[in-house]
Amino acid sequence: MHKSEPDRILFHTGNKGKFLEASNLMRLKGIKLQLLSDHSPEIQVIEPQLDAFQEVAVSKLKQVVGQLGDGFDADWIMVEDAGLLIDHLDGFPGPYSSYVFSTIGPEGILKLMQGVESREARFMASIALWDGDRVHSFEGKCEGFIAPKAVGARGFGYDPIFIPNGGNGRRRLNTWRRCFGCSPGQCSFSDPPYS
Repeated sequence: MHKSEPDRILFHTGNKGKFLEASNLMRLKGIKLQLLSDHSPEIQVIEPQLDAFQEVAVSKLKQVVGQLGDGFDADWIMVEDAGLLIDHLDGFPGPYSSYVFSTIGPEGILKLMQGVESREARFMASIALWDGDRVHSFEGKCEGFIAPKAVGARGFGYDPIFIPNGGNGRRRLNTWRRCFGCSPGQCSFSDPPYS
């Protein structure tokens, strides 16, 4: 059953930081975000090794929807894939950001960028949503640069080394919100997923 606008979205993620950022953004839109694992802890997703964030997000969403029973046909389900693309490294780590984070981490990225003047990068995110009938997907990006050293202890993932344009390294900007075209305190999707 398709709902034109969700009251709640069940988010499949194991990343608490990602969940908190997404929850804050959705709350501003009047949508309650809940962890899918609170409702269906048995859902298991195999992380596909694909070359595009959107392909990864849609693949993971299809896996989730395939495991859900009929009781979830009225709920919207969301899966997100995101990562860091560094120009000097030809877009590395890209869709492999999670693996790279768990192996060499942000400090390893800083070592790869040691002595590099051109530090342009972007944070990309792709969201795939199931409305009960079909899949919707969209992407957002946040332009920025790689800091010469890790900045601050707040945030998660690559936040300590990725500085969004307009950020100064001392004041962390919420990259998930920036990625989807909004500044802190004023958020709106340019293309709402439920329009």
